[in-house]
Amino acid sequence: MPTLSWRHHTLIQALLSRGPHKEKDFHSLFTKITGKSPDNHRSLFNEYLRKINEELAFVQLELRACRNQYDGNVHYGIVNNVSDEQSKLGTKYSVPQIAFYKGIIEAIVQDAAAQGFISTIDALNIRLENQFLAGTESQSQGGSTHIPAAFRNFSMSQKEKTLEELEKDRWISLKDGKIGLGVRSFLDLRSWFRNNEVPSCEVCNEAAVKAELCQNEGCSVRIHMYCLRMKFSKSKAEKVCPGCGTRWHYNIAKIEVLDEEEDASAPPESQQPHEPSTRKRPRNRAGIDSDNLEPGSSQSTMVTRRSVRLKSSA
Repeated sequence: MPTLSWRHHTLIQALLSRGPHKEKDFHSLFTKITGKSPDNHRSLFNEYLRKINEELAFVQLELRACRNQYDGNVHYGIVNNVSDEQSKLGTKYSVPQIAFYKGIIEAIVQDAAAQGFISTIDALNIRLENQFLAGTESQSQGGSTHIPAAFRNFSMSQKEKTLEELEKDRWISLKDGKIGLGVRSFLDLRSWFRNNEVPSCEVCNEAAVKAELCQNEGCSVRIHMYCLRMKFSKSKAEKVCPGCGTRWHYNIAKIEVLDEEEDASAPPESQQPHEPSTRKRPRNRAGIDSDNLEPGSSQSTMVTRRSVRLKSSA
């Protein structure tokens, strides 16, 4: 079992108390603590993360990195790997709020154009009754299902308040009437994306929630904008679809930013609008496994309430 020093503990507590950090901020914290830059001491940085994760595994937590697909920034955060009824009780969100969050995430990932967002109006019109019925469909033996009053009576004002809370906690991002995934969702839902067959990026193999599509309607290839930039950055790189060979009409388009905390040194970017798509959509809402899709619970990073006891070196 690895022994962690106060330096390891400081990194852990920073992520637990303040939430996910942008890569540059996490690297800066690491440099202040160790006196070493991750850029110049990559092996040391990786060794710190390895030791931290070996210890966190005993309390079923994990320090993980992910990319915010709207701006390409890497974030580090700690997530809870537990998926049981006891852990679900730790969430601050009510059951209807969780169902509302599920509906938003499902609507975003089901978008065949991979725009990565839905409108606020569409989100407010999500019917929680449908979420409840979808969740109980596999258990139903036929006949009518009683829908709890908490679902039927979840008002518009309650939805608006929930959106504010989800944005504040960084489960969603909200800008100009558009709702996208927040960095916490990208950190926590990696396995959920895979289990529910959300199409992946051809380059990095991560879920392509916000991505560019091959112009060939018969091709299902999706690629993140930042992956496109990496793939086509070399002047001699052939700008064609890696799946079907169709020429990829690539422009160095700016990335649309929904995260209000984007670094001021990197101006907001936007993408060209997608053409309407007739591609096959992911499984419909009733077919999506929502059991582990809960903010602040079974796969959440909201773990500050849990007691994490780690061994410190003398």
